[in-house]
Amino acid sequence: MSTTTTAARAAPGRTRRQVRQRRRRSRRLRSAALRRVGWARTVHRRTTRRRQLVATAGLVALAGLAALGMVLTPTWVVPAVMVFVLLLGVFTLRPVGMAVLGVVVLGLVVGLHVTRERTSDPGVFVALALGAVSAFAFVRNRSRLGIQGAMSDIMLVDLRDRLVAHGRIPELPAGWRVDSVVRSANAEAFSGDFVVAARGRNGSLLEIVLVDVSGKGQEAGVRSLLLSGAFGGLLGAMPTEAFLPAANKYLLEQAWPEGFATAVHLAVRLDTGTFRVSTAGHPPAVHVHRGSGLIETLDTSGGPALGVVVAPVFAVHEGVLEHGDTVMLYTDGLVEVPGADVELGIDRLMGAAERFISTRSGGADAVLAGVRAGEDDDRGLVLVHRD
Repeated sequence: MSTTTTAARAAPGRTRRQVRQRRRRSRRLRSAALRRVGWARTVHRRTTRRRQLVATAGLVALAGLAALGMVLTPTWVVPAVMVFVLLLGVFTLRPVGMAVLGVVVLGLVVGLHVTRERTSDPGVFVALALGAVSAFAFVRNRSRLGIQGAMSDIMLVDLRDRLVAHGRIPELPAGWRVDSVVRSANAEAFSGDFVVAARGRNGSLLEIVLVDVSGKGQEAGVRSLLLSGAFGGLLGAMPTEAFLPAANKYLLEQAWPEGFATAVHLAVRLDTGTFRVSTAGHPPAVHVHRGSGLIETLDTSGGPALGVVVAPVFAVHEGVLEHGDTVMLYTDGLVEVPGADVELGIDRLMGAAERFISTRSGGADAVLAGVRAGEDDDRGLVLVHRD
């Protein structure tokens, strides 16, 4: 009895000691990890500072060489060469270094003028001063984002490529094809239109969403990237009827000043050809019937744009894609013309579909070219074919 009692008393003691030992070990590991992180940050800051000092010194020396060349070979080295030095600073320096370089460049040109080693017209001083101020403002704005020089352009290119990657159509079984094209307004790098696709239910269901984000250009492109990632996570992870309400809720939570988007959601059973399509403030989808030649607009009107209403109701159209049929999804950039009825634009689109899709003489690019939509708006078009 006494042995059991002693063991029972000793066990909790050992347990408490083990807990204390684990806590001490955890604190030591956490402290060591924090020290490593702090050390890595310190090394990074020192390395960055050293690189900036070297870059600044190198460009200041280059400016000095340019000034010497302006004195020794005035025919070949003109004051405008200092603009090139400032341009190099934009690509490599941070605000402090850029400010130093700008002052040095202006000081050298003014000094040469004052000492009459190389006189310059007043316009040269004005141009260089404006160039130095503009370069400093540009570098400072990029520095606020934590990036410098050409890295910001690389980041924007990466964002654009990620947006394109989100729109890749998954591999489809034999007898199914998807043809899509997205063009940005005025050939800008970013588009407010994007496509997201996924296959679910063990590959038997294809879901495609075509979205038109409010706005144009880079700002709309950044919102498109965020939404495409979020919508890609929602697509296929929930019942098809729950997608648009979930997307609407997500958009409302962002609280963007222009936080709305239109969308059309298509879900197709790849084994039977049955489909359902619903829209949120988006132009109606079009069903091209191969057998009868009928081109039908699918009425799903009434659903509001995403990010506008808290509890929206979205109309649904259900149908069957027979062999040879095509469902066409598109954004308003293909059918809206300022001062004209949107129905006329839809009729024009259906005419292009009849010329190229019904006759199988062209795909999405041919339809887009046939519509002859203006270049001042983003345009997206998706064709889902069943062969």
